[in-house]
Amino acid sequence: MKQGSFRAVRLAVLLLVMLCLSSFAVMGDENTVDYESIILEPFDGNTSHQWFFGGKTYDFEFEWKADASKFASRIGEESYPKLSYIPSWPMALFGVNREEKEFKSLGIWGKFDRRGYNWIDIYPIIPGTGSEDEDPEPFEIPIPGRVKYLDMWVWGSNLNYYIEAYFRDHQGVVYNLYLGNLGYQGWKNLRTQIPTSIPQSKRVLPRFAGLTFVKFRIWTTPVERVDNFYIYFDQMKVLTDTFESLFDGDELADPERVQELWAQAAE
Repeated sequence: MKQGSFRAVRLAVLLLVMLCLSSFAVMGDENTVDYESIILEPFDGNTSHQWFFGGKTYDFEFEWKADASKFASRIGEESYPKLSYIPSWPMALFGVNREEKEFKSLGIWGKFDRRGYNWIDIYPIIPGTGSEDEDPEPFEIPIPGRVKYLDMWVWGSNLNYYIEAYFRDHQGVVYNLYLGNLGYQGWKNLRTQIPTSIPQSKRVLPRFAGLTFVKFRIWTTPVERVDNFYIYFDQMKVLTDTFESLFDGDELADPERVQELWAQAAE
């Protein structure tokens, strides 16, 4: 074999090795995960919410509101559904000693005039917004990291209802995911997995493009009674991948840091 042929073969082998190494590095980076469990809402009645993620502390102010479809009952001046915080909780989470604890859960008291596919939406709003003539301003909860699961404790009274969770991606598309059926007795932890088909990253920097939580929706079914029922929520949390690759100049992919730098440059 001629010397030129040997050089061509060596070059081809070298290129193949480099390609394999680069592919391995990319795949390894994409497959690196660092899962963390974060409580988004303890349902304790406080409007201040805080969690720590990516070396930063995030603070949000929101509270909860309930709306229902058109056949929700109205009895005199009383309208349904009603929403309140109740001093009760899952024993599996906090035990049974009620005298020494101040835990609460979010209670929904519902009534409808007709059976059917009625619904109740439970969603976060900005405190202090809204009036008799204006609806309050909705608030969508930013979910840190790339969320894998969302779970929540829900108290059911063995009614044939079901519950969905709604999320919005960075392009504005809303997805509704089945969280579970409420045909059981007492507290139960319900969970939904976020499918990989819902985008949580982009090709361009910054790559991270997290989801926001929009609302829960409770559905009744035509074969079930709807004249009077109660449902309770506790400890809404996510299992999320908090890993982010570091690279030279990664601070320029942080939107908040970019705004700081450009503000300094304008001074």
